[in-house]
Amino acid sequence: MAEVVLEVQDLKVEFDTYGGVIKAVRGVSFNAYKGKTLAIVGESGCGKSVSVQAVMGLIPVPPGRVTSGIVKLRGNNILGLSHSEMNKVRGKEIGMIFQDPMTSLNPTMTVGKQITETLSVHEGIGRGREAKKRAIDLLEKVHIPEAANRVRHYPFQFSGGMRQRVMIAMAIACKPSILIADEPTTALDVTIQAQILHLLKDLQRENEMSLILITHDLGVVAQMADEVNVMYAGRIIEFGPVDDIYYRSQHPYTIGLRAAMPSSEEGAKRKLQPIEGSPPDLFHPPIGCGYFDRCPYAMKICESNEPEPFLVGNNHYSRCWLHHQRSQTKLADFIKQDTKIYKNNEIMS
Repeated sequence: MAEVVLEVQDLKVEFDTYGGVIKAVRGVSFNAYKGKTLAIVGESGCGKSVSVQAVMGLIPVPPGRVTSGIVKLRGNNILGLSHSEMNKVRGKEIGMIFQDPMTSLNPTMTVGKQITETLSVHEGIGRGREAKKRAIDLLEKVHIPEAANRVRHYPFQFSGGMRQRVMIAMAIACKPSILIADEPTTALDVTIQAQILHLLKDLQRENEMSLILITHDLGVVAQMADEVNVMYAGRIIEFGPVDDIYYRSQHPYTIGLRAAMPSSEEGAKRKLQPIEGSPPDLFHPPIGCGYFDRCPYAMKICESNEPEPFLVGNNHYSRCWLHHQRSQTKLADFIKQDTKIYKNNEIMS
């Protein structure tokens, strides 16, 4: 069993707004293992980014606040650390690649200075020759050509893909044990996306990092992840090994996501099937299953009772009442009704 580097237990995050209190994250738990990739997947607004921002201590207070939870880094709880103490963790123990490389870099500083700033804070390296050499080495490591010259350039002189590489160089400067990548391929074309993902995999193997990948792209999940958490309405509703999640989906929401994906196997004949309806109002979260209003398999109990995680495979769990032993209706029955959409699902009885 791989070493647990990060352990998150029952994390809850709220935000005060003019319209009321948004319960953005509602009891999230997961582990990240050394050298492994954990993907957190779900549609926009489900709580993916907020969860990892809470782990990093980046929730703005006010309007946000962590109302409960434990976040252990190598066994030590970091959730209650002061701002100055957390600054020693961010960048050194946990690196983060933010969602938009276009706006995450400081436009008034050269990329070299931005990289050496991280080294200065965490390793005491000044801004002299040694720091410049380290910055050049890091740019070379992320495959930026002519790094010795580019280290003096400003962000606007780089393309989107190159800016993302600079962000990665900054994130790995101090060889963190965990790297969090929040939608690292957003706004990049397909060719550059593949290059960035390949680079992350190479760096992970080289440094034995734990990688937490935030994405809404199931194709990226299949390519990168070892384990997957599927989030919906502030909760993790299915989690397990990537092959189980991708090929043996057990929650109706995950199955719906897969049905909405283009597939080269199906060809152009199969129409994509969108998930009808909208996510629930997190100002007033549902008492029962958050997917109740959109689920074609919903039962009466789903509206009034939150399902527990049911074991549906080897380390594979699904929060769905259809897996309860007393459920008279089984998910497999629905899947058999349309084998074209769900033919890759092997439902366990």
